[in-house]
Amino acid sequence: MLANEVAGYLLVQDELTQARNEAATLCARLPWLTTGQAEDLSRHYVQQRLGLTRQALKATADRAERLRGEYEHRYSQLRSALLRRHAAFACVLLGCLPMASLLTR
Repeated sequence: MLANEVAGYLLVQDELTQARNEAATLCARLPWLTTGQAEDLSRHYVQQRLGLTRQALKATADRAERLRGEYEHRYSQLRSALLRRHAAFACVLLGCLPMASLLTR
């Protein structure tokens, strides 16, 4: 879906901005770095941070998929049990119906 793709894109852009800000803050705390060293450190930091974010999101998505499977399986079990109970009740009700008609005569 387009909405999911846009949301994903915005999430990545937000993470990228945050990672760049954190890298800039880190480099500012290390005033002895040359411009080239600071740029290199920033680039490595951003790559590492985005990699960690990607891993965390993948782990979350994998967990959500496992939970979805577990919930679907449990829902199927509960639905089957409910249908069996309804069928049994209907059988009992239909079985008692002729007796009830005999008693009312």
